[in-house]
Amino acid sequence: MNGVRARVSESGRISLPAAFRRAIGLDRGGDVVVELDGRVIRIRTLDGVVAHAQTLTRRLLRGKADASVDAFLAERRPEAGRE
Repeated sequence: MNGVRARVSESGRISLPAAFRRAIGLDRGGDVVVELDGRVIRIRTLDGVVAHAQTLTRRLLRGKADASVDAFLAERRPEAGRE
């Protein structure tokens, strides 16, 4: 989808074009994450950010049987008992 011109109000608000919102599932509104990357502002859906983080986590933990919440808690339990 090509870029469109938009205006940022004095209060910092900007309206996203309806076609853009529909394309990413925000046609009825929703939460987004706004990132600054150098001089580029990136807007991503919260669901998209979470899905990306889950994909990265699965990739990092692939094949590691002891990489679970239960394993983590079991490892930390003795330490917590000493506090």
